[in-house]
Amino acid sequence: MRGEVKFRKKLTRLQFHRFMADHASALVVMEACGGASYWARELVKIGHEVKLIAPQYVRPFVKRQKNDAADAEAIVIAAQRPEMRFVEPKSEDQQARAILFRVRDRLVHQRTELVNALRAILYEFGHSIPQGIHQLKRIEAILEEENSDLPTLVREECRDMIQQISEKTARIEARMKTAKALAERTETSRRLQTIPGVGPMTALAIEAFAPAMESFKCGRNFAAWLGLVPRQFSSGGKERLGRVSKAGQADIRRLLIIGAMSRLNWLGRKTIPEGSWLAQMLARKPRMLVAIALANKMARVIRAMLTKKEDYRNPTPAVAA
Repeated sequence: MRGEVKFRKKLTRLQFHRFMADHASALVVMEACGGASYWARELVKIGHEVKLIAPQYVRPFVKRQKNDAADAEAIVIAAQRPEMRFVEPKSEDQQARAILFRVRDRLVHQRTELVNALRAILYEFGHSIPQGIHQLKRIEAILEEENSDLPTLVREECRDMIQQISEKTARIEARMKTAKALAERTETSRRLQTIPGVGPMTALAIEAFAPAMESFKCGRNFAAWLGLVPRQFSSGGKERLGRVSKAGQADIRRLLIIGAMSRLNWLGRKTIPEGSWLAQMLARKPRMLVAIALANKMARVIRAMLTKKEDYRNPTPAVAA
């Protein structure tokens, strides 16, 4: 790949497919975007090799003005770099699972928005309601009071919002049921759920968004891909580490941290052996910091389990000599 320009053509989607079908087998490099995985699958079907590059790795190679031609040139230059990292194209099954995950996530956000709007309305009339979906019964009790100080119109609108929340909850539960059914079908999901703190939604997110674990050299690389490692500000041989980078896949990272927090609450702490790494961390570090460290460890365990195709095994406690 010498980077010499052979074609300068502006093609429609249909024309592009025909052009690539008539072209000899070649390496096709594209920027990872919404339709990139679809085109990667289509181009592989007609005999091409496809690689995807993350947009943030292409941007430094764009010369001055940004347009389609400059972007295409930058993609070619970036692909020629020997140290360049590429994105694994997603399969149709992965994209379908990702859509299920995103739809459920969006419904949860919409329900939370409705609950907060309902709390805001009641707050304007002197009723302070704590956060949380579990406060819905308390809100309903306020609306149904016989001697309520709320205007009739406000009560009617609030009841309508409660009805919308109920509909959202039913849709969320339906997606959760589908996610659990999917998690029972594959060996990967079943294996992932043997890890403490990993449930059906986390397993679904890993299957939908994570590339093959063999593409990571070690567990730390997978944790770094998730953004669970400290940001570095090192220079002149002096190592300076900051907060977690948050530079990777946000959905899996969030779910792993939530799963780690569930192991550190008052109920989960009962299962932590005394003298273990986790118990020692909890004794001297803030709980949130320990949760992030545990999520990092969970990411390394996930990579090891999926590459070795083994279920989770509880670590054997060290025996004092």
